[in-house]
Amino acid sequence: MNEALLRSLTPSVLGILVRRGADFAAAEDAVQDALVEAVRVWPAEPPRDPKGWLITVAWRRFLDATRADAARRRREDLVDEEPAPGPAPAVDDTLQLYFLCAHPSLTPSSAVALTLRAVGGLTTRQIAQAYLVPEATMAQRISRAKRTVSGVRFEQPGDVATVLRVLYLVFNEGYSGDIDLAAEAIRLTRQLGAAIDHPEVAGLLALMLLHHARRAARTAPDGSLVPLAEQDRARWDTGAIAEGVEILQTALARDRLGEFQAQAAIAALHADAPTAEETDWVQIVEWYDELAHLTDSPVVRLNRAVAVGEADGPRAGLAALAALDDSLPRYAAVAAYLHERDGDPTTAARLYAEAARKAPNLAERDHLTRQAARLNARGCR
Repeated sequence: MNEALLRSLTPSVLGILVRRGADFAAAEDAVQDALVEAVRVWPAEPPRDPKGWLITVAWRRFLDATRADAARRRREDLVDEEPAPGPAPAVDDTLQLYFLCAHPSLTPSSAVALTLRAVGGLTTRQIAQAYLVPEATMAQRISRAKRTVSGVRFEQPGDVATVLRVLYLVFNEGYSGDIDLAAEAIRLTRQLGAAIDHPEVAGLLALMLLHHARRAARTAPDGSLVPLAEQDRARWDTGAIAEGVEILQTALARDRLGEFQAQAAIAALHADAPTAEETDWVQIVEWYDELAHLTDSPVVRLNRAVAVGEADGPRAGLAALAALDDSLPRYAAVAAYLHERDGDPTTAARLYAEAARKAPNLAERDHLTRQAARLNARGCR
């Protein structure tokens, strides 16, 4: 990667975006996103025209951000226009739109993508990151979904499972992304729970509350990520934790276990531990086993490898990891953590650096880069 080339091109690319009509701050953000993408893509696929490549990617990032901001402003305007507090229907128009976009003529994955784009206000890039697929692939998927429903009358709503999946992805983007949608996802899930009797709705609401309770402790004052084990648990929202646990216990008592209930049970065990060292990792592994049985998800098995490493030692975690595809997102980060715990800082530093290059966002990339630098500095002493 020619960093000098990137630095030399940055001012001219920034100037072109401004001349095209982007305000300076938004243009800066878009160019930074393009530079990050260049660092990720160019080593394997160097462009014939680096400047043209940067201008194209930066302009697309600017347009995506502008559309997302416009969608957010529309939602804020709708909130301002709401009537004074008083009796309200259990399900508002927004939730109904979620059901209509989850149309039976669409596959579940296409329905989720379309809803996130049309109703959730997420950009194509953000949806692609949530699905762990290239942005171009997601753009094609959304286009196909639009064509599929273009001549369809939206009279038959989609199923609850698809709507829950959409709400969870919206929450995750609000929880860790650039647009604050977490509270909206929680609000809609509450409404859905009031409208229908479904244990997985309760499971999802519990999961959201338990994750949201830790939000204030997830970042340091400088914006850097704080890993779960290092978070100040005094900053966790105990009221949200208590509510989430109560909702989860009620749902589990119905003996109709689903994916979101299992995830919420794992989150509850983390929330219940007074310190990171007192976390019940053995029980967490058992819940990951349940979750893997329900979903057969490689990402679940990746997270399970971390839990096994905590419960049975890093060698056991590495053995569980070895059974998985090393191309999985965040595989290198998990491997780095387990190798560090196993006393191999050299391998861990290399893997942290590799994970940083593949990180889906700047905050995660910076965190992993610092981990690699920390281990490399220790090795130089």
